Amino acid sequence: MGGFFGLASHEDCVFDLFYGTDYHSHLGTRRAGMAVYSETKGFDRAIHNIETTNFRPKFDNDILHMEGHLGIGCISDYEPQPLIVRSHLGTYAITTVGKINNAEELTNELFKLDHPHFLEMSGGDVNPTELVASLINQKESIVEGITYAQESIKGSLTLLLMTSEGIYASRDKLGRTPVEIGKKEGAYCACFESFSFLNLGYEPEYELGPGEIVFITPDGYETVKEREQKMKICTFLWIYYGFPASTYEGLNVEDARYSCGQALAKRDLGRGNVHPDIVAGVPDSGVAHAVGYSNFSKVPYSRPFVKYTPTWPRSFMPTIQSRRNLIAKMKLVPIEALIRGKSLLLIDDSIVRGTQLRETTEYLYDKGAKEVHIRPACPPLVFGCPYLNFSRSGSDKELITRRVIEKLENVQNPSREILDKYTDPDSEEYAAMLEEIRKQLNFTTLSYHRLDDMIEGLGIEPCQLCTHCWNGRS
Repeated sequence: MGGFFGLASHEDCVFDLFYGTDYHSHLGTRRAGMAVYSETKGFDRAIHNIETTNFRPKFDNDILHMEGHLGIGCISDYEPQPLIVRSHLGTYAITTVGKINNAEELTNELFKLDHPHFLEMSGGDVNPTELVASLINQKESIVEGITYAQESIKGSLTLLLMTSEGIYASRDKLGRTPVEIGKKEGAYCACFESFSFLNLGYEPEYELGPGEIVFITPDGYETVKEREQKMKICTFLWIYYGFPASTYEGLNVEDARYSCGQALAKRDLGRGNVHPDIVAGVPDSGVAHAVGYSNFSKVPYSRPFVKYTPTWPRSFMPTIQSRRNLIAKMKLVPIEALIRGKSLLLIDDSIVRGTQLRETTEYLYDKGAKEVHIRPACPPLVFGCPYLNFSRSGSDKELITRRVIEKLENVQNPSREILDKYTDPDSEEYAAMLEEIRKQLNFTTLSYHRLDDMIEGLGIEPCQLCTHCWNGRS
């Protein structure tokens, strides 16, 4: 995944840029960067690896020497960025969020157009942000170039592009990821997470629509390409990776998670077959869902384990799966007084491979839990995400649902017709899949959030939501 923050100010912008970018650190763990522009020094940039050290310590020294009234910063889970590009459109800095599925095809097309070369990253890949810049440079204006890049890319593309005059902000053509604008006296900012500017004195001003491009200066912003009508925003923003204080399309993340938890409780109470002693959420993203469940069901909310974070690196998306599992386990410290002899209902944001949740469940049994009922806050993940780099699985075959479906059907690479049966929560196939997952992961009971319940709880028109990872429909 990734996130960004940019601003245009009449005063030096480095302080706001530093903290605004840092507020996106939950979206990535590999690379971070800042680029600034001042009339006296021109463009300046710093990029660091943040796999073992968080954003702030890496950039503490850089901000002592950077200056500018324009700036963009990013947290990236893949490529080094922002990049500074010199082209016939002028010199600019660029940072992107998204995923390019046809990168090789686009690269070869640019080679045919006499594009001389691309810098190769470790592993042999072309830097996706550099590829985006090259597409933009095929046109005679930046606005035309951004539009061309978004139309050419299969996947998604949201970006900030900073010139010496101001900052272009553009939301993906289908609005899969958000762009928010904030303002305060003498400055305007653009960001992924709307909460990131609040403590810096900005007030919410505007949310870009799908495909919209705005140009931002210290005095305001102007729409230079109108929004598109069709939207497919990623529903997982509210379920998992959005920060609780953020709001997208008028819907706050924390409030949305309360609603999801309430719907889970309502469905459970209708069945009447589960009577837990306490409700708990897997830190951090499962907590709000559990609070919503507890508030509706009147089952007490407790924390049978707490997350110890001062000395453990983040486990959002490290490169080595075994390392992530170890870190996730080491972070959780049990409170045996809240576990021993208790029936626990545990809510996590999702189940991907199932490895971590199985270990967490065994952990609770080892500390004396009588029962462990699992309620994922979203439907079963059956399809990998083709639009954003956040799904935490390298391929569909890593998903526990796919492995179970192949076992139950005794077939590899099941057809879409077969998969559709397993995504229908009222089908026999769906029930069989859940029971097999329950047995493999050693849960007392397992019940996922239904897609219809989840969408109803969000209150956003279904046609505006991307639900591909659950039902294969974009």
